[in-house]
Amino acid sequence: MEENSLNKFKGYVGVKFHYSTHAYFFGFSDLKVKTGDKVVVETTHGPELGEICFDPIDISQYRRELELKPVLRKANDVDLRLHENNIKDAKIALEICKNEVNNMKLDMNLISCEYTLDKSKVIFSYIADERVDFRELLKILAAKLHTRIELRQIGSRDKAKLIGGVGLCGLPLCCATFLNEFDGISINRAKNQMLAINIPKLSGHCGKLLCCLKYEDDAYTELKKGFPPVGTKVFIDKVEYEVTAINVVSKMVKIDNPDDSKFLSLEEFMKQTHYRPRPPRDDKENNKPQNNQKNKQKNNNKNEAR
Repeated sequence: MEENSLNKFKGYVGVKFHYSTHAYFFGFSDLKVKTGDKVVVETTHGPELGEICFDPIDISQYRRELELKPVLRKANDVDLRLHENNIKDAKIALEICKNEVNNMKLDMNLISCEYTLDKSKVIFSYIADERVDFRELLKILAAKLHTRIELRQIGSRDKAKLIGGVGLCGLPLCCATFLNEFDGISINRAKNQMLAINIPKLSGHCGKLLCCLKYEDDAYTELKKGFPPVGTKVFIDKVEYEVTAINVVSKMVKIDNPDDSKFLSLEEFMKQTHYRPRPPRDDKENNKPQNNQKNKQKNNNKNEAR
């Protein structure tokens, strides 16, 4: 993020809105604010009312790429009344929209409805498998609600983030608390961590693979460098064994042959088999520049010969 855009702020705070457990960052200049204060902030949709969820932090500590929007003011009594009325009106607007969607038989599932604080816009969030032609719906809603209408299609992950819930670990969903972006999660991460490939157990509330599969993936990759790959053939007292399983947490190695099966600690395995991990191969990358240099030298020699 550019420093010029941060210079206008002295600090930043985290703000939560009533429809989300996720905190969003906003900058402030001369305001004196603290945790628990109700504030009006500028968002991409317009002004909204939220609550500060942690004490101000100096702007020099801000390290994110996202541009900071400003805290406009502390909420007054008028703002609080407008906010309460908007919540009630949003429920009514959602029912109106649902009825129209059913009447028009549109293939879309409405999730939520929110008004901006000044009621200049109402935002409907929905999920749908395919693109929906809602041009006629927009006309009907505009005539009934008398404000700007925004229909925003969201994915299954965004739905889980919006609604929230409790994960398999017993804690609130990561996407609803601190995740700002959704990284691509492949089944290879589960394989790398030697988890049983049971898709229902590896899937979250959204139906996609668990986001937390990425948290320890790099650690497993690093730890496995000291272990023999599964399928490695080794000898103990001139008897051949095959590595059939490893456990990087307990540092155990399982080896088998048709007549015997053993569980050895990694240290004991190294002693008895004299196995040593192979260093990672960077030959191809290292050779490319060398080959290029050799080719350049050959070309220079040819030019000099000419």
